[in-house]
Amino acid sequence: MVAADAHGRVEAWACLRPFRGTGASTTTGELYALYVQPSLVGSGIGRTLLEAVRAHALAHGFDVVLLWVLNDSTTARRIYERAGYVTDGAVQADDYDGKSVSEIPPRRALAVPSS
Repeated sequence: MVAADAHGRVEAWACLRPFRGTGASTTTGELYALYVQPSLVGSGIGRTLLEAVRAHALAHGFDVVLLWVLNDSTTARRIYERAGYVTDGAVQADDYDGKSVSEIPPRRALAVPSS
């Protein structure tokens, strides 16, 4: 999904796909990327794009969307928490160029389960 201004310039974009990890159902989506032009951070465009991701995920049969965010990135974690994403304590560590990077997978349930 792409957000563009009136002149067609890309201001933000997001990529949603089926979750690529193991152990998830086929109805789990993964927000693989979300980028907002730095000059537009705080303008609400990211929040609008996250809502578009939610609507797109629902329309394509996903009932949960998750993403990976750096455990130490408090700003990013706050943004996703305000958008309804919650963490369950899971942590994943990956090595990049000999450095360990700790990530958490916040997730958002998209529909109220039927009783």
